[in-house]
Amino acid sequence: MSNHDQPPPTQPPATNLASRGIQPRFGELVQGCRKLVMNRLAENMGSVFGQVDDTLFECADKAENNQVQTLFFDSMRDIRKQRPQIERAYHQRIARQFDDFLEGKLKPELNAGELNADHLELVQDEDFEETLLLTNMVSRVKARCTQSLFALDQRLAVLNNGRKLGDDDNPFGPQAVALAFREALAPCPFQMRIKTILYMLFERHVMLGLDSIYDALNQRLVQAGVLPDLKYTVQRSTTAPNAQLRPPTGSVPPFHPTVSTTGAPFTPGAPPPSDPGQLFSGLTSLLGERRLHHDRSPLPGGTPSISSFAPKGATRVYTASELLEALNRLQKQSAQELANRIGQPQRVDGLKAELQQQLESHSRLPGQQKVADLEADVIDLVGMLFDFILDDDSLADVYKTALSHLHTPYLKVALLDKALFTQHHHPARRLLNSMAQAGVLYSGEGEEHGLLSKMHWVVERVAHGFSGDLLLFDSLLDEFNAYVGTLRHKVELREQRAVEAAKGRDKLLGARQQAVDAIGNALEGRTLPGAMQRFLEQTWADVLVFVLLRHGERSSEWQRSVEVAEQLAWSGTPLDQTGRERLQQLRVPLLEDLRKGLELLGGYHEDGIRRLLQDLVACQHAIQSQQPQVAARIASALPDSKLGEMLGQDAELATTPSPSSLSPRALALARDLAHVEFGTWFEFVDGPEVRTLKLSWFSPTTRNYMFVDHSGQRVAIMPIAQLAQDMEQGLIRLLPSERSAPLVDRAMNTIYRVLQRFTGRTA
Repeated sequence: MSNHDQPPPTQPPATNLASRGIQPRFGELVQGCRKLVMNRLAENMGSVFGQVDDTLFECADKAENNQVQTLFFDSMRDIRKQRPQIERAYHQRIARQFDDFLEGKLKPELNAGELNADHLELVQDEDFEETLLLTNMVSRVKARCTQSLFALDQRLAVLNNGRKLGDDDNPFGPQAVALAFREALAPCPFQMRIKTILYMLFERHVMLGLDSIYDALNQRLVQAGVLPDLKYTVQRSTTAPNAQLRPPTGSVPPFHPTVSTTGAPFTPGAPPPSDPGQLFSGLTSLLGERRLHHDRSPLPGGTPSISSFAPKGATRVYTASELLEALNRLQKQSAQELANRIGQPQRVDGLKAELQQQLESHSRLPGQQKVADLEADVIDLVGMLFDFILDDDSLADVYKTALSHLHTPYLKVALLDKALFTQHHHPARRLLNSMAQAGVLYSGEGEEHGLLSKMHWVVERVAHGFSGDLLLFDSLLDEFNAYVGTLRHKVELREQRAVEAAKGRDKLLGARQQAVDAIGNALEGRTLPGAMQRFLEQTWADVLVFVLLRHGERSSEWQRSVEVAEQLAWSGTPLDQTGRERLQQLRVPLLEDLRKGLELLGGYHEDGIRRLLQDLVACQHAIQSQQPQVAARIASALPDSKLGEMLGQDAELATTPSPSSLSPRALALARDLAHVEFGTWFEFVDGPEVRTLKLSWFSPTTRNYMFVDHSGQRVAIMPIAQLAQDMEQGLIRLLPSERSAPLVDRAMNTIYRVLQRFTGRTA
């Protein structure tokens, strides 16, 4: 062998997946872990920048002086420009850290004895402040995630050929994530005050989201057989009082993770716990109580319990494998018939009857076996979940029907992995929530068919492909969310266009109101000939609007146009000798300014302008000659209002009820509406038709509220006074915030409350 075939003896061999002895099956696993983390971090980072403008705007509103306020406004623009560079650098740093981990490029651990005061350097105040911010947020994550981080380090050590990771060598650890963001911000010339806001948002959206990421990584590694039997135990001693995690000596098969629920114990009669683990514990307690006192009674809602299908006198229970085999047969049968049945809902009681038939027909002891109590509770709980789906008013029937065909595979998931109930980020739970949310949000006309087809595709993939590997749900979730992301972009773009159009119309309405007020002031206390009054209220009001929009209310052009309206109204009233002499002096410049305004308005030919001005002069002469009957006979032909054409139906918004005319109840509703956030959903009742619309925008000047439908199309614009009146009459109502909660969360909370009433724990 030549020297070229061997590395130089002074250099260590390259460290890679193969040379470190990582099993080939881990290659796909680690890439799956990387994809999971990168997707979650990208989603959370998007939330950071999604909140920047609102946060800086709020800070600017509370700024102590104009200079600081300008800093916040300028920073909005600067951050928008720098965002692509920051996100790219951040994700590249995270990816590089993971590549270094795979290649064995771990930092050498620094012992306390190696620290030397000579190596310490003075740092600038801002550097110190920034370091302190990062240190504190990292410490908070470590305190919250002690157990999950320790378990993750142990499992990553297995992938690392058994080499223990140092304190901050975890490529996904809080230190690595925080430093990646600091490095991404380093080239940006933001002041420390702005950086502090960015770090605050980063902690809120990214660092707080690490809890679920670590749980998801641990779960994925457990499913792949990486230390599946790692248990959390607490060791206490006089020298080491901190809790530690210790791997057990035995082993358990994959896909049977231990579910630990910590926190307050279950309290009958209390509201549903916010922690999903505690909620599941409470549900199992309530189901156990129901089984003890109402074993043969139907469940709340009328669906029978699986226990009621068991033969009377049965004393033996089916094993877990027998139950799963029965579900496998049901799933296979359902998958074969799905194409013909997907348009009809899968009823919960029907599935339970089919499951019992499968169990009994393959029983070793026909007529003597039943489902074990704990497994019966899981079957009933999943059944109540799908009963909730079929009864959910927020979902259209076609989506309920599609989701109902996931009942069998989701029952398998629940029996294999109780984390479906105890972890918000469980992939099967997230997929179900995502599909339900899409059905609620994007069921508008033109989108329904494509979305329903995508849902059918997901249901078919689950029915045909789920055999116990939760990675299927991850891949389906990624693909479905990508589809929904495209849909969301279309809807958001449509809504954005509607908002921009509404802002333009609102600006016109605001200008029109100012023009109407100016004309009203000029006419106040005066009785003019009809031709002159119509000219002022229709034609000259439009001129005022265009002057105001073009030049602004502080301009000399606006002031002169308002003065022209005042002089023309004055000239149409009987004047004394001094007034008539003054009118003679003003008439020529007044007519010249009227001509300029009509030319600005457009729609008039020279002959039309001359005739209109002649009519106005004739009105003046008739009034000053004390011949009002002559002035009354003058009728000028005025063209249609250009402004009215531009506003269309929105022109009616200028004649809506004012808040001062509202009842005390409506006034209270109007005050509450002033604090309602964009994105809030309302229900509009129009006879038998009920529409669900979203508040997309409101004007701080005209106080008009714009609503869009699920497809992002503008449906209604209403003044706050009209909205409050309709809410008082029950024609419009604010939908509860719980409606926007994830489907499974809403279902579990509802089931909990119903079981409480069913067992007599609450009234």
